[in-house]
This record gives sequence, C-alpha cells and structure tokens, in this order.
Amino acid sequence: MDYKIVEKANKKYIEIKHPLACESDVLDIIGICISNDIKLLVLREEVFTENFTNLKLGLAGIALQKFMNYHIKVSATIEDKNKIEGRFKELVSELNKSNNFRVFNNTRDAENWVLDIK
Repeated sequence: MDYKIVEKANKKYIEIKHPLACESDVLDIIGICISNDIKLLVLREEVFTENFTNLKLGLAGIALQKFMNYHIKVSATIEDKNKIEGRFKELVSELNKSNNFRVFNNTRDAENWVLDIK
C-alpha cells in the first residue's frame, strides 16, 4: 500500500495514492490509520477506480461505512470532473455536507480541510 504520513500545523494525516480496488484495500487503509494512531486521511485522485465510483459494486459504501465506524475523517481530491458523474456525483454532493468525508477539486483545499478539523 502506497502511503505517507504528513505532518503540518501540529497535525498528522495519512496520504493514500494506492488505487482502491476491493474491500481488503479499505481494510489495509484502516489498519494503517490505527497502527499509526492517525484518524485523518487524504485520498488522492489515483485512489478512485471504477470499482469505487460505480456505486452498484458497493465498494464506496463499504469504504464510507468503515471510515465512519472507525471515526476516520477523509478528504479526497478529484480534479478530473469526468470521474464525478451519475450516482457518484449525487453521493459526492451529499458527502460534502458532512463532517466525515469531503471531496475537493484540488489538493490544497483537501489538505486544508483535514488540517482544520478539531
């Protein structure tokens, strides 16, 4: 799993670039968060595979539920607007109203949101 721990403004978060293809990838991320005692996560655009954005496959639902169950706050960067369409676009719109998972169109905003969480 490709990840790095970033420390800024006296906070730490984990940055993931590894594509999420199945539930075991989600569990690996949760394991990384727990083993490093870090509950802030930034997902880069490479993470969002067809398996994730196609809601019929269920991977997005599994990931979101597990992140919430383990109290992991997630911000995501998706610059390619073509990846946000259909039902996934509706999901992103709803998620952006929550304090658990947000999607941004640039890395700076995604990082700032995670760093501003109290």
